[in-house]
Amino acid sequence: MTNSTADHHPGNSFAEGNHEGDFGCSLQDLRGLMELRGTEAAAKISDLYGDVQNICKRLKTSSVEGLSGNPADLEKRRQVFGKNFIPPKKAKTFLQLVWEALQDVTLIILEIAAIISLGLSFYHPPGGDNEACGQSSGGAEDEGEAQAGWIEGAAILFSVMIVVLVTAFNDWSKEKQFRGLQSRIEQEQKFTVIRKGQVIQIPVAEIVVGDIAQIKYGDLLPSDGILIQGNDLKIDESSLTGESDHVKKSLEKDPMLLSGTHVMEGSGRMVVTAVGINSQTGIIFTLLGAGEEEEKKVKKSKKPGPPENRNKAKAQDGVALEIQPLKSEEGVENEEKEKKKVNITKKEKSVLQGKLTRLAVQIGKAGLLMSAITVIILVLYFVIDTFGVQGRPWLAECTPIYIQYFVKFFIIGVTVLVVAVPEGLPLAVTISLAYSVKKMMKDNNLVRHLDACETMGNATAICSDKTGTLTMNRMTVVQAYIGDTHYRQIPDPEALLPKILEHIVNGIAVNSAYTTKILPPEKEGGLPRHVGNKTECALLGFVLDLKQDYQAVRTEIPEEKLYKVYTFNSVRKSMSTVLQNPDGSFRMYSKGASEIILRKCSKIMDKKGETKVFKPRDRDEMVKKVIEPMACDGLRTICLAFKDLPAHPEPDWDSESDILSDLTCIAVVGIEDPVRPEVPEAITKCQRAGITVRMVTGDNINTARAIATKCGILQPGEDFLCLEGKEFNRIIRNEKGEVEQEKLDKVWPKLRVLARSSPTDKHTLVKGIIDSTVGERRQVVAVTGDGTNDGPALKKADVGFAMGIAGTDVAKEASDIILTDDNFTSIVKAVMWGRNVYDSISKFLQFQLTVNVVAVIVAFTGACITQDSPLKAVQMLWVNLIMDTFASLALATEPPTESLLLRKPYGRNKPLISRTMMKNILGHAVYQLVIIFTLLFAGEKFFDIDSGRNAPLHAPPSEHYTIVFNTFVMMQLFNEINARKIHGERNVFEGIYRNPIFCSVVLGTFAAQIIIVEFGGKPFSCSGLSIDQWLWCVFIGVGELLWGQLINAVPTSRLKFLKEAGHGIKKEDIHDEELPEGIDEIDHAEMELRRGQILWFRGLNRIQTQMDVVYTFQSGSSSLQGALRRQPSIVSQHHDIKVVNAFRSSLFEGLEKPESRSSIHNFMTHPEFTLEDDEPRHPHSDELDAEIDRLRKRDSPSCSSALNKNNNAVDTASVMNIVPQSGSSVHSLETSI
Repeated sequence: MTNSTADHHPGNSFAEGNHEGDFGCSLQDLRGLMELRGTEAAAKISDLYGDVQNICKRLKTSSVEGLSGNPADLEKRRQVFGKNFIPPKKAKTFLQLVWEALQDVTLIILEIAAIISLGLSFYHPPGGDNEACGQSSGGAEDEGEAQAGWIEGAAILFSVMIVVLVTAFNDWSKEKQFRGLQSRIEQEQKFTVIRKGQVIQIPVAEIVVGDIAQIKYGDLLPSDGILIQGNDLKIDESSLTGESDHVKKSLEKDPMLLSGTHVMEGSGRMVVTAVGINSQTGIIFTLLGAGEEEEKKVKKSKKPGPPENRNKAKAQDGVALEIQPLKSEEGVENEEKEKKKVNITKKEKSVLQGKLTRLAVQIGKAGLLMSAITVIILVLYFVIDTFGVQGRPWLAECTPIYIQYFVKFFIIGVTVLVVAVPEGLPLAVTISLAYSVKKMMKDNNLVRHLDACETMGNATAICSDKTGTLTMNRMTVVQAYIGDTHYRQIPDPEALLPKILEHIVNGIAVNSAYTTKILPPEKEGGLPRHVGNKTECALLGFVLDLKQDYQAVRTEIPEEKLYKVYTFNSVRKSMSTVLQNPDGSFRMYSKGASEIILRKCSKIMDKKGETKVFKPRDRDEMVKKVIEPMACDGLRTICLAFKDLPAHPEPDWDSESDILSDLTCIAVVGIEDPVRPEVPEAITKCQRAGITVRMVTGDNINTARAIATKCGILQPGEDFLCLEGKEFNRIIRNEKGEVEQEKLDKVWPKLRVLARSSPTDKHTLVKGIIDSTVGERRQVVAVTGDGTNDGPALKKADVGFAMGIAGTDVAKEASDIILTDDNFTSIVKAVMWGRNVYDSISKFLQFQLTVNVVAVIVAFTGACITQDSPLKAVQMLWVNLIMDTFASLALATEPPTESLLLRKPYGRNKPLISRTMMKNILGHAVYQLVIIFTLLFAGEKFFDIDSGRNAPLHAPPSEHYTIVFNTFVMMQLFNEINARKIHGERNVFEGIYRNPIFCSVVLGTFAAQIIIVEFGGKPFSCSGLSIDQWLWCVFIGVGELLWGQLINAVPTSRLKFLKEAGHGIKKEDIHDEELPEGIDEIDHAEMELRRGQILWFRGLNRIQTQMDVVYTFQSGSSSLQGALRRQPSIVSQHHDIKVVNAFRSSLFEGLEKPESRSSIHNFMTHPEFTLEDDEPRHPHSDELDAEIDRLRKRDSPSCSSALNKNNNAVDTASVMNIVPQSGSSVHSLETSI
């Protein structure tokens, strides 16, 4: 990155030379200006340029019309001021990846052994053939055979190369995929600018200096700029400054807008003054890049590189997807600093990764032990037999021959280890996830964080928004209450007095964002296009339905003439705009949620357009007669009002409560947002799959209840709760206003609808469900959100879904998956894919572990009884390659089926290997071991061939051992078909044609096996077989399928002795003292491993891990201090798609102060919402239960009686057994506090 800036400057200065006359200010001037903040910046602008309009003139742009959009002009601007693009890090080359794959400890050991074996095979000592060296030299029947000793070493080296290339290729294609995904996310980000007076959306990368950009609530600013005009604009700059308070922007006080910051409130226009590497974000990026380059140079000059160097290189990988081993303490600290800067902090490691890490460590330890014992037994047996039993002396000339024996034993030991460690696991996970992510794109899920895909399969609860997700987000006004009359459909404009009509049209046209419009349909006969806020579109549509023109009003009163705007936010729940009349007095139009605005109205317009008094009693009657009936039809009610204010004295605009009082109500409209037709079915699927769907909405409770009933979230005759935010808070908080988990645990299991909820309520609910420990299973929660205010809940959830169409940049930033079609059914697809990933991994494990168990036992017992492993090193490597790499390909790419949605979710603590799978693994292992040992010790009689046992050192391959090897591979092949089912299904062939990869892998492996056996010869220690020997091998393989049916017939429940493996973390395993405050990323699997030492896996990661374990146990477990210091570097090693994108501000979270780690969260620390859980008080549980019962039985106000019957009948017979789930306090380190 340093280079790019370095190259850039001379270019720019040269350009300035040419174009100085063209633009009135240079790149340097603008950069200097953008480094200032607040009033200082405002003063500097007025000193140097007079005002912002003059800057626009100098940049040859119009603050109203924008740029001309002429390509030559745009190109020139790019040359002078740079492109709005920050160059990403260079991807690793294929050779670098090969080098990384070669770092694998096991492979290194194998390479060394192979090289020693090679060297010794060429070394013929004088007198080496004499009798004195014992049986060693016998058996070299002819010269040619003895010469072929080098083949085994060469074959091992060749196999290692194959494994390395396969690994490197996988890593390379994976990296390529993620870069593709990343660029796709970048291209999808568009921004609104004005060109030639037209408001258009262009990709962020095409923005140039001089563009006039429109900014609104929820945007993430793509470049630096200066405010031209703003309404109540507040920006969250914590990503750059670390200050959590929102900064008010205005022309006088602080007009500077910086890239990478979030618009939290209001709207406005800005002129773009710096883009790409010259923007504030870009400058920081360049510094990061430069810093890294320098560090690299320093490192290079230090020749003896400590182990952290390698990690450093990895830490800089643009797409850090590798799972890396942690090294020495200093290395960790260095990494920590690095990672802090560049990494997106992410929630704890996914459920599946945690289970896999633990399982792989356990298997690795066992493998290390077995291989060590094998080598020791072989060496001891040889030494005792040769020097003890036969009593031979150690002769100098025999030394090379003895060494060859020891090398051979060592190779056998390493081979046992290679087969024992399931290095296919990381590969299977990667393939499965990458495959799923690719396919999920087709199902409208854009996955930003890999692990979210698999976590989704465990989801037990979904908290969904209503608007746009469950409904179509195509709002239309269908009822209205105007001038004492309730119109059930849109009234005829003739029926309304012009005076009233004028108030309605002005109130809607002026008091809504000017970016919201209704455009003609794209296709003839289509629906008009709604651009901007959908509720405002509905109101503008209402104006059009009344045969009026809102655009004329807007042209007459342009945005600059608006005197003051109180923009909509989640606290106000209303929007007001103030206009100044020609005589100096003011008129304010307001609109908002009907119950909120009506409370502020003291007058109302009657039929004649006169104002009459509106008392609280009238209001209650209106609520009963108008608002509740509308809400019971599932309509959202909006109230329009106005107020006239005097010119003298000028009102105090900052005291909102005074300004927004004494309003006059013009009308109340009911807006319909129809339920998406496919949603009820999707929700039924979720419920069948054991997932509870809850609706969290800002709407009125009656509207929410009506929509929830239409969707099927509320079932007739079911016992559930519908609460409003206020009520919810009253129940779950104690006198001090703190949330009490115990009270919350009484509410959430029954809660189905939370209405009139604030962002804080949503966050509290999500956090409460995740932290809850009631019931036997911990909950895994998915949340959907589209607004800026949903950020905290999306971040807190296990999986956050942001809306691709309606979602703001802030919401997308906080999310894990983006729904490109905003549709709830896509979430169901995500659940299906997530479960499929989980099952794919389990299938692969079931297959892999059977291979491992059998191969290790065969190699071990064979070596101990016959002094030679029946399966040679090269054969083992082949088995390992096909069984790991190809099987992971075949089993990890099974497409999902609807049947995945018929079972309950696994939850957090369900083990990876169920008892059914354990039964399959052990059952098949028994079959295979019986067959192999029979063949090994009696095969020569059965086939009437020479025995291959006790062959001398360089003996030619025997048919006997070839049959053993071939049968072993055939059994694995047919067992691969068995492994397709893990829940004890009978038909293992079901849907096999839907997976072409599986079929081609099985057939390809079979063909390769034929070639190896018939033509492999010496390198593979194979000798050709006759046709009937082949048929016997295949026949024994097919026996696997029949044996599988037999195993399935044995009920698992009878086999009490079977244990599960690969558990999640139980809550009692986690110690409280290991949780420092302020660390929000806790990784349970890591916690578990920390007793010994944190072990990480990388690439084809075989034993790096095992070695670390051994060292750690020697040095005693490191202090807690060390363990905690490690925390951030674990966090950062997430399977994250690091979206290294200029405008993805979270990249800078590392630059913040730790206390403001997640800025958006900080609005939670408002005094009225303190979320600290002090010592849990025990509330009077009887009162709480009584209260909840009261709420449940409470009659819903005045909705049709049918709904009452549905919603409030407490029919215990049909209460779904929804059990709250257990969990641990660890999970809940709240980030915001």
